Amino acid sequence: MRLKRMEKDQVTRPINAAEDFVKSHSPVFKSVLLAIFGAGYVAYFIAACVLDFQRATALVVLTVLAVVIQSFELLKKYKGKSISRCFQPVGKCFKSNLRWIKWVFVVIILGLLVTWLVLDTSKRPEQLISFGGVCLFVLLLFLSSAHKTAVSWRSVLWGLGIQFCIGLFVIRTQPGLIAFEWLGHQVKVFLDYTKEGSSFVFGDLINNIFAFQALPIVVFFSSIMSILYYLGIMQWVILKISWLMQITMGTSPTETLSVAGNIFVGQTEAPLLIRPYLRDMTKSEIHAVMTGGFATIAGSVMGAFISFGIDASSLIAASVMAAPCALAISKLSYPETEESPFKSEKSVKVACGDEQNILEAASSGASASIGLVANIAANLIAFLAILGFINQAFSWLGGMVGYPSLTFQLICSYVFMPVAFMMGIPYEESFTVAELIGTKLFLNEFVAYEKLAKLKSNRLSGVEELLGGERQWISVRSETITTYALCGFANFSSLGIVIGGLCNLYLPLQTRGHLIPGVEGHDHRHVCISHQRLYRWNPVCASP
Repeated sequence: MRLKRMEKDQVTRPINAAEDFVKSHSPVFKSVLLAIFGAGYVAYFIAACVLDFQRATALVVLTVLAVVIQSFELLKKYKGKSISRCFQPVGKCFKSNLRWIKWVFVVIILGLLVTWLVLDTSKRPEQLISFGGVCLFVLLLFLSSAHKTAVSWRSVLWGLGIQFCIGLFVIRTQPGLIAFEWLGHQVKVFLDYTKEGSSFVFGDLINNIFAFQALPIVVFFSSIMSILYYLGIMQWVILKISWLMQITMGTSPTETLSVAGNIFVGQTEAPLLIRPYLRDMTKSEIHAVMTGGFATIAGSVMGAFISFGIDASSLIAASVMAAPCALAISKLSYPETEESPFKSEKSVKVACGDEQNILEAASSGASASIGLVANIAANLIAFLAILGFINQAFSWLGGMVGYPSLTFQLICSYVFMPVAFMMGIPYEESFTVAELIGTKLFLNEFVAYEKLAKLKSNRLSGVEELLGGERQWISVRSETITTYALCGFANFSSLGIVIGGLCNLYLPLQTRGHLIPGVEGHDHRHVCISHQRLYRWNPVCASP
């Protein structure tokens, strides 16, 4: 036995020594590997640019973006305090003169806005209707506000201003238009890779059947989002957007983080980012969390809408623009009247996924989408069937008085026509768009976008504008406005989803609960989570 032990020690001693050497010199090995990888990438980058610079445009953009971000992070890490000290005198001077600087800024902005409106609408006066519609909606929300005297106009005006600036950049500037069109095209090309997997599973069925064509995109996108969360990329992007809205609008870190997260994740997943803080948040902050969920769509669902034929760049822009506007509208309709316990916090920690590697992240993301895919298919079946029944019932009731063409869509076209018209839709097309708004509000956005995609397809196919007195397609401008208007989860069925999801996170339920490890402040509280993946509390994921 002793001899065998000695032989075993002789075998394992070199292995242990090698392991100790690698561990003790791991920083050196890491630096060498990074240097080799960096040198290889530089050589590859130069070769790609020399061979065909136009073909390498996307590579150049991504590389420059990565270098700028990394340089900024390194500068902030090593020289952040020094730079901060240099700007302290400027900051003190700015704060001491904040009152008159604020008014000068407001006057300049108003002057530029009026000048732009005069110059821009002189050629297209119909755009003044859209501007009037924005003012009207803001006025109506103010009149119905829960606490009119407590409205923070800084939050409202900054939120609307950020939305306006993003829209101006995307729609009216050549670089913005090109950038978002390029981004939309890249997203569409990326989502087309879903066919590689779905064609293997379903074969030729993906060519004609919606369930096998659009729904696999949700699975693919959910898996990609899970990978981005595992790598920390999504948290970084959400935190940066949240930081920008927080310093401009003056909102609390928790509500801002949730609304920013809604750009990429769904209305029930975004509150998971701020789960440990929910029980201490004020009513106004909870209202902002809910509003953000209704105002945007999840990234996985966006993929399904793009597969319908909806313009990808418009969907991306609409989802980004909706975040600051949702926060502004929330603070207008339900202003803050309590003292938020998080107002003084400069940052909040973000929950990270508990997967052990990238393959597990991809697999768990795909598995998590099963419930979402089933939910989409089930809702489409149910709501389209309900719509058919309602239309038949209305037709029967209308037939009793000699009007058998009465339908749910026809009623919506008259009820929501003023809303569509004030958004800037031409009068002759406003009834058609009003149908889509009503469909989205009372049924869901999938049914509405499916009908919008059909209108777009008819226009591109050269179908006559009017057939049997019914409009078969709408103008490109109306399509774009409608795409923005439908981009959100604001419908009656979502009310139950949000209330149920927030109650499960907010209340210390004991049934179907899971103990969340590491959640500070409310030890041993059970939180019921529906189909979402559990997130562990990881202090590594910090805000900017």
